Amino acid sequence: MLKVEDINLTDWDFWRQPHEFRHEAFKALRWAPSLRRFEEPDVVIVPRGPGYYALTRHADVVEASRRPQDFCSGKGAIAIPDMPGDMHEFFGSMISMDDPRHAKIRRIVSRAFSPRMIQRFEDQVDAVAEQLAESVAAGEGTGDFVADIAARLPLKIICDLMGIGEEHYKTVLDATNVILAGNDPEFVDNSDAEAMALGLLTAGQTLKDLVEELGRKRRAEPTGDLTSALVNANIDGESLTDQELGSFFILLVVAGNETTRNAIAHGLDLFTRHPEQRALLVEDFEGRIAGAVEEIVRYVSPVIWMRRTATRDTTLNDHEIKEGDKLVLYYWSANRDETVFTDPDRFDILRDNKDHVGFGGPGPHFCLGAHLARREITTMFRTLLRRFPEIRAAGEPDRLESNFINGIKRLPYTV
Repeated sequence: MLKVEDINLTDWDFWRQPHEFRHEAFKALRWAPSLRRFEEPDVVIVPRGPGYYALTRHADVVEASRRPQDFCSGKGAIAIPDMPGDMHEFFGSMISMDDPRHAKIRRIVSRAFSPRMIQRFEDQVDAVAEQLAESVAAGEGTGDFVADIAARLPLKIICDLMGIGEEHYKTVLDATNVILAGNDPEFVDNSDAEAMALGLLTAGQTLKDLVEELGRKRRAEPTGDLTSALVNANIDGESLTDQELGSFFILLVVAGNETTRNAIAHGLDLFTRHPEQRALLVEDFEGRIAGAVEEIVRYVSPVIWMRRTATRDTTLNDHEIKEGDKLVLYYWSANRDETVFTDPDRFDILRDNKDHVGFGGPGPHFCLGAHLARREITTMFRTLLRRFPEIRAAGEPDRLESNFINGIKRLPYTV
């Protein structure tokens, strides 16, 4: 077991290590008697903060999630440094808000997701999955599973439901890649912090401008798409502003695209590495796919962490916490906690996964799109295994260099 004093979660060299090394490091942190504090990254564009505590145990992540009044999201939920308020809300939307504003936005958004709209989601997932499979069957694939299947499914569904035309798909995908690029030099200039920040803001502004223009059109001439439902939803006299619509779209397209995309890509990789689990799934697909989806999400934790900030002096499972302390909730580690999951490093689609935190912990910030993500992953694997019984990864995944997203950029495959 590694020594905790040799572990530095802020150092990019740590996140370049193999996954096995990282899991051993988090295991050491889970068994340490006290919370480990780390220095914050130096991002140049804002003053360096006082540091953060890493919550690596399942019990601590769950407890912090359950107590939003003590551990708030409105001070940089998706960033460790204290970014300017307009910047972190710009990219975070609801996940960077606290009540009562968080509750307001969530109510309006939930109203837009009516039973009819949810049925449209489900019908659209089935149709898109078939279209993608047909494209591969016709020999139109690139040989990269991410480009052909994993990235295209959630991107097309979200854009189609929002009413965004196909001519904008590449713009949306490119902006999403930049926003969640982490430190990956393929997407960002990681040698220049100011250039990275400018690229991030430009990508966000591109998405915001796109949906705000569409929103203005849908207010004047509503259609049956999600944008029309969002801009015309009104609860007790409250509706979404253009700013709130833009920020929500960034959240929707980034979270809804990346999480599903990476779960699907990891899923094919895992079923290739574990043929006995694939055989179990094929043996009783409808009876086992729900458990398989939860196990993929637990095992890979597409979103590695989120941040909270203590609103007062308090305790967290006997840990002393001071007002203003930053806490980083490592879902990646909580989902491998051996006190909760038996043999947690084993991929097992039959395990009981009711306690995993791959969609976030309990509380007001549990993933709003979890239902859609589950539906997309389920439908895509149902379609692929039916159309291509021999589909497999044909090489090692090309992984994203990120400490926030457990991403796969490319994955060769064969049918």
